Amino acid sequence: MKREPNAIVDIGSNSVRLVVFSGAPRMPSIIFNEKVLAGLGQGLGETGRLSDAAQERALAALRRFRLLIDQMAVRSPRILATAAVREAANGGDFLKAVRAIGFKPRVIGGEEEAMLAAEGVLSGTPEADGIIGDLGGGSLELAEVSGGRVIGGVSLPLGVLRIGPPTAETEKWLRKELRRAAASTGFGARGRGRPFYMVGGSWRALARLDIISRDYPLPITHNYRMSPSRPEELRKLIRALDRADLQSIRMLTASRIPTLPTAKMILSLLVDTLGSSELIVSSFGIREGLLYDELSPEVRRLDPLTEAAREAGRGISRFGEHGDLLDSWIAPIFDDDREAARIRLAACLLADVAWQAHPDFRAERGVEMALHGNWAGVDACGRVAMAQALFSNFGGGRSFPDPKVAALCPPAMLERAYLWGLAMRLGQRLSGGLAGSLERSRLSRHGGVVRLTLGKGDGALYGETVARRLERLAAALDCKAELKVR
Repeated sequence: MKREPNAIVDIGSNSVRLVVFSGAPRMPSIIFNEKVLAGLGQGLGETGRLSDAAQERALAALRRFRLLIDQMAVRSPRILATAAVREAANGGDFLKAVRAIGFKPRVIGGEEEAMLAAEGVLSGTPEADGIIGDLGGGSLELAEVSGGRVIGGVSLPLGVLRIGPPTAETEKWLRKELRRAAASTGFGARGRGRPFYMVGGSWRALARLDIISRDYPLPITHNYRMSPSRPEELRKLIRALDRADLQSIRMLTASRIPTLPTAKMILSLLVDTLGSSELIVSSFGIREGLLYDELSPEVRRLDPLTEAAREAGRGISRFGEHGDLLDSWIAPIFDDDREAARIRLAACLLADVAWQAHPDFRAERGVEMALHGNWAGVDACGRVAMAQALFSNFGGGRSFPDPKVAALCPPAMLERAYLWGLAMRLGQRLSGGLAGSLERSRLSRHGGVVRLTLGKGDGALYGETVARRLERLAAALDCKAELKVR
């Protein structure tokens, strides 16, 4: 059954954005994403009003989004307005203009905005435990997450547009404001020694700059980790951007560069105030939080990584999805813990990802999908392990193609993923990508023997290629290969 797309229009203080989601409810894919930097919050602190120019930019974007939503057959788009609109004296007039376009906007309060941003973090990082901060143009939202729940939330009028360019006086004032807020909310005491989760475009831009400066080999911001000292170290790099060729800097959007100094100042002072242990980037925020908040408890408990991989595998498999079956088939020969087992399952769900590619490039296609897919609930090491398993599954062997990327994962985990790939490769060749042969056979490991047991009447499936792959897997496990036909 084809799922209807979901559309969310986020009218923020800095940008107006349309995001259209489709696919599995637990981890829907983004099928369209467009933003316009309307700057509704620009000058709001001085005038208390939305400027005419900013309103016109925003309304022009919304008219375009209205047409796109209609053409995409989205029946019930969600239209959210945040800090700038809810605080401006002429926010009501702006909302009337939005309604005239055909939208039904909902202005969300500051506490709700903080809670939804935190729900967004949990949707992509279920194990998150610490303080989340969502930095926008007009406000900064803080909330605590622990045990899969959001514990309190607050909105502070400390957005990048409202604060403006850093000065010594501004920094002194902001430090006092953050300390006061941390003390009054209790986040100061509860944040010490725990991670701080960074949400919002300005902070993601800082993370991208950090990735560039460190020559980090995996250009994925979600779940990217920074030391609490890194924001201060970025000061010189931010200044150097004035002289840089922006078109030559990958990953960094030129429109975000003017807000970087203020974003860095807020982040540095905030993590100093909280005493954060590390900084973790979340690409999931208020929009994902809204969808996550609407899910049933049963769906919320699903693993975002394996759900996304299952959805991807469903769309690319040759003869129907059988990744779960393949994982169950190879699992008995491994002693994986819970975390390794979920990475293995995700790799199996993607075992058919490259069948349409030229045979000489299937291994590379598997690596690309694992490393750069829009996955949640997985860190850099997990991505590399998935990539190694798929590289091996598609015949790429033990040597991972990029040593710098391979270094993000311990050698023992890479070796384990290589073995997963060999087992997956055996299962795929034995079954021809179909479920029946796997259901009637069994792979086991005991007493130094890797045994393939085939069902009655399936003995002929044990061809030369299957035999070679079983022997190779057994040898890699320091075992002997054995065939048994019931």
